[in-house]
Amino acid sequence: MAASSNSSLSGSSVSSDAEEYQPPIWKSYLYQLQQEAPRPKRIICPGEVENRPKYYGREFHGIISREQADELLGGVEGAYILRESQRQPGCYTLALRFGNQTLNYRLFYDGKHFVGEKRFESIHDLVTDGLITLYIETKASEYISKMTTNPIYEHIGYATLLREKVSRRLSRSKNESRKTSVANEEHTAVEKISSLVRRAALTHNDNHFNYEKTHNFKVHTFRGPHWCEYCANFMWGLIAQGVRCSDCGLNVHKQCSKHVPNDCQPDLKRIKKVYCCDLTTLVKAHNTQRPMVVDICIREIEARGLKSEGLYRVSGFTEHIEDVKMAFDRDGEKADISANIYPDINIITGALKLYFRDLPIPVITYDTYPKFIEAAKISNADERLEAVHEVLMLLPPAHYETLRYLMIHLKKVTLNEKDNFMNAENLGIVFGPTLMRSPEDSTLTTLQDMRLFG
Repeated sequence: MAASSNSSLSGSSVSSDAEEYQPPIWKSYLYQLQQEAPRPKRIICPGEVENRPKYYGREFHGIISREQADELLGGVEGAYILRESQRQPGCYTLALRFGNQTLNYRLFYDGKHFVGEKRFESIHDLVTDGLITLYIETKASEYISKMTTNPIYEHIGYATLLREKVSRRLSRSKNESRKTSVANEEHTAVEKISSLVRRAALTHNDNHFNYEKTHNFKVHTFRGPHWCEYCANFMWGLIAQGVRCSDCGLNVHKQCSKHVPNDCQPDLKRIKKVYCCDLTTLVKAHNTQRPMVVDICIREIEARGLKSEGLYRVSGFTEHIEDVKMAFDRDGEKADISANIYPDINIITGALKLYFRDLPIPVITYDTYPKFIEAAKISNADERLEAVHEVLMLLPPAHYETLRYLMIHLKKVTLNEKDNFMNAENLGIVFGPTLMRSPEDSTLTTLQDMRLFG
């Protein structure tokens, strides 16, 4: 039923291994249907219409009945008019001829025109997109319902070939640093291939920490023809044809996004910030076990601040803490937070606490928060400890590893309690609201819950 085309995403070839690389075969059936879809035919009102909304043109015919609208369309496929409802003055309707019948849609305007989720700059674009969708869904409803059953995403031979090449390169460069290894591999092996193959190669990169991450899909408008990187079918329509992962750039149909595995490999080019970035996204983008902010700050604090009085309780200057934040956002792991630049260790502790506060999902996630609270209410100490341990196991791996590393550090802080005057209780007061926040986003609720851990 589906015709095939050898066209692929631009730049999806490897110059050094061109004879071995085979691009995906994109399925062009839905693209052909879009080309065949009826074109909009605006039926103009011959006279002036009083009280015509300024955002409608001469396709507006005023208050007329459905029967009159049907007569005006004249059985012409793709013909359309706008009218005001007889039953509900002030409400507007798009009357559209498709499939030998007149379809009526309630029409809205809020700066853009819409009848459903999609919003258009013009009525013409709305009708064009509607005709494409109606035509494709009429002609290929069964095809669309089955197009996710045989995806290219899960079993593409050329991705396996590239993964083997990546492994060989990694074994030859095992004495290099992780950063250099990954950078060279991306630059030489995967530079000119599609994002789909890049993700497949990185998934099996031994140097990449295998934290599971869901894709961050958002509705996207593609300019020019685009194909779904999951099912290889054309993404039809004028706007909002599909979704794109804002972290790795994967482009798929909205319905296909429900079937994509949780294997997002964030691209550093798309991660604009270090602070305010999802924790798992950041560690996968930088190929680290924990956020590099946490590692770098803790190393600096342990090197020169463990005996500092009031460590973590005393605040540094806000503007200097913001400077550290901007340095990490700008320079990443190259940010300089040494004593030469920031002699006050409280600036570094403030920057670390700010990182945790700015996380969109706290270290102790919203999902696990109520379970921690319930565990803290258990009166028996041994049972309470066991319950807390079970909840810890529910944390996403990157969150668990970050919390584990922080707790090891805070233990070192308490070992210097005679100098810094920071015992476990003091640190709990400081870090409790920072590491876990109520899903209700209520500071009062969080503070009340924190008393359970006292």
